[in-house]
Amino acid sequence: METLTLLLQLAWTFLLIGAFTFGGGYAMLSLIQNQVVVEHPWISEGQFADIVAVSQMTPGPIGINSATYVGYDVLLSATGSPLLGVVGSLVATLALILPSLVIMLLIVKFYLAFKSSTLYAGTMSWLKPCVAGLIGAAALLLVFRTFWTGFTPHVSLITDTFPDIKSWLLLAGGFAAAYWGKVNPIYLIIAGAVLGCVLY
Repeated sequence: METLTLLLQLAWTFLLIGAFTFGGGYAMLSLIQNQVVVEHPWISEGQFADIVAVSQMTPGPIGINSATYVGYDVLLSATGSPLLGVVGSLVATLALILPSLVIMLLIVKFYLAFKSSTLYAGTMSWLKPCVAGLIGAAALLLVFRTFWTGFTPHVSLITDTFPDIKSWLLLAGGFAAAYWGKVNPIYLIIAGAVLGCVLY
């Protein structure tokens, strides 16, 4: 019964995330983090950061990959069963993509009729800064922990997400290699994995 309740909670949580996220996977991360770390403390900030890192390296959209890993981790931790972990992955992933699927079918059906509408153009232009804000929030949430007392925020560094200076140096090196060195991302992922094994 507890497992069924947890599956229903996962389904409802990711259904809401899928329904109210605009701008793709990175925009979803702040909502996913708020739901699975803060609202439902299913995983820690460090675990969520690990999930995001793995989701970036695996094929597919990062939001869907994150939902898949979160669903697996939550059910595996609660039940100890890898099979139920797979069920949790399926439930979270399907719940996340269902709203987008329905919305896309509706958009495809009505796009030709409304593509020249000023209301449509205005709505899209208003959504762009919201998407940028959600992506920025996702980056900050992976670095800082925020507690609210009334309307007063208390911010601290999440030490288990960035445990030491080596992590920051790897980040800086990866950014420099990608931005200025134009190094292939596949090589950066392999180098990051090798250096991670050596350093940790």
